[in-house]
Amino acid sequence: MFKMEISSRNVVEGTARAPHRAMYKAMGLTDDDLSKPFVGVCHTGNEATPCNIHLPGLAQKAKDGVKDAGATPREFSTIAVSDGIAMGHEGMKSSLVSREVIADSIELMVRAHQYDALVGIAGCDKSLPGTMMAMARLNIPSVFVYGGTIMPGILDGKELTVVDVYEAVGSYNAGQMSLEELKNIEDTACPNAGSCGGMFTANTMASISEALGIALPGSASPPAEDDRREKIVYETGKACTELLELNIKPRDILTFESFENAITMLNAVGGSTNGILHLLALANEVKIKLTYDDFERIRKKTPHIADMKPGGGYVMNSLDKIGGIPLVMKKLLDNNLIHGNTLTVTGKTIEENIKQYKISTTEQQIVREVENPLHGVGTAVILKGTLAPEGAVIKTAGVEMTKFTGKARVFDGEESAFDSVANGEINEGDVLVIRYEGPKGGPGMREMLATTAALVGQGLGKKVAMITDGRFSGGTRGFMVGHVAPEAFVGGPIAFVKEGDEISINIEDNSINLHVSKEELDLRSKEWSMPEPNYKSGALAKYALLVGSAANGAITDPSNFLK
Repeated sequence: MFKMEISSRNVVEGTARAPHRAMYKAMGLTDDDLSKPFVGVCHTGNEATPCNIHLPGLAQKAKDGVKDAGATPREFSTIAVSDGIAMGHEGMKSSLVSREVIADSIELMVRAHQYDALVGIAGCDKSLPGTMMAMARLNIPSVFVYGGTIMPGILDGKELTVVDVYEAVGSYNAGQMSLEELKNIEDTACPNAGSCGGMFTANTMASISEALGIALPGSASPPAEDDRREKIVYETGKACTELLELNIKPRDILTFESFENAITMLNAVGGSTNGILHLLALANEVKIKLTYDDFERIRKKTPHIADMKPGGGYVMNSLDKIGGIPLVMKKLLDNNLIHGNTLTVTGKTIEENIKQYKISTTEQQIVREVENPLHGVGTAVILKGTLAPEGAVIKTAGVEMTKFTGKARVFDGEESAFDSVANGEINEGDVLVIRYEGPKGGPGMREMLATTAALVGQGLGKKVAMITDGRFSGGTRGFMVGHVAPEAFVGGPIAFVKEGDEISINIEDNSINLHVSKEELDLRSKEWSMPEPNYKSGALAKYALLVGSAANGAITDPSNFLK
């Protein structure tokens, strides 16, 4: 029945494996169950976040799909950090680190138990790329499936997301909103289970999973609590088992062309800048050389066509109602903007999947025609210059400016920056520089949503800029530059910025420059010394030791120590 080697036979066949079979029988398995391939069904379910709280239930549907396709499912779980709840305090240092822990823990479970295939169910931001990275690393038949988006909250006829709550905090601090109004938004914005509703990081990575071909078509957009979500997860379990018969593995799917498709999707939907970081990390797992130059090359020929929050007007549920990601894919394919011949987990190509998928032709305003885009080029922009020689990123969806020059306001960490914003100490024309928040320096590249949302809530979103070696949430909007590399902790130029220095950002020519002479920078460099690490033991210290530049995906690479 199966064309490939079934690794689980190493565990359950032969007289020497009688103890192993005994342990499986203790869990209710029969000799018939043990005779079939084992499919790991991994989920990131927990009570840390609404994104993941429903995933254990979805895992049961995936297991049903695996069983009905003729294999034996084995459920296990791994961690997931809630970015929304970790935001704005020390907890956010653990977020990006969790991506590596998720990938590592899935790898260890599969290797230890010799599972033959893998279904991966994920919800919150880092659990999506972490799960896909494990699939790529293990290279056994695998299908990814998203846990689904949250429904929008409705208040006074307006759709809300958690980002509206963050921005409301800024409005309240500025005296523009009453405590009662803030409480009403807090009580309404997040009505049920599911990941944050706009085209923030989770929905961006879910959209990318379809473009990569590692998830079933149409699986990204249905809400978490929609009845279709259970059917999608069931079909994912079946599809994963069928891949064993077809002998199709992640590295057959994750080709350079599929990554080009993913970058196209990222730009077409105005997705999170975190998508850049995660695609670089995923490409590394399959030994594909993906660089910032590839992102810029593809961005410049990709129109931004989906009007999604935070830069636009709609949430994932709205996109789902008109056809979801397959609608976006069809528009891109019809205009030769994606590779239709790339293989997917259905065993068919992108083009074959789209032809078979029923896509609504209802008139709508959410996804534009390629000939009439929101922006003529993509929104995930790479910048380089004297402040970021290795590069930096900015999302331009919803950003009206293309240039900004201002005086630096320098903060060694997010907390002091947020306090200055909350206290009304930031003025029009300022460029906030938040440093020592990079992969090593934080460690973990904290997201700055609390600070950026507070600026927007105060009405400063279009009047100031922000630059950091940390990251931004997919919910961030405004003239905000992240992933500055080299980071401050390793002596990147951002470490040498002083209060009042002039900084310019220009999206038109992809530049970000510190207007200080080379002689002065050299002098500051000689006076600078690397600070003590924030953590000297535990997971964060291990991560800081191994992690590399954001320009390469902030991956932990042991090969640096094995040369």
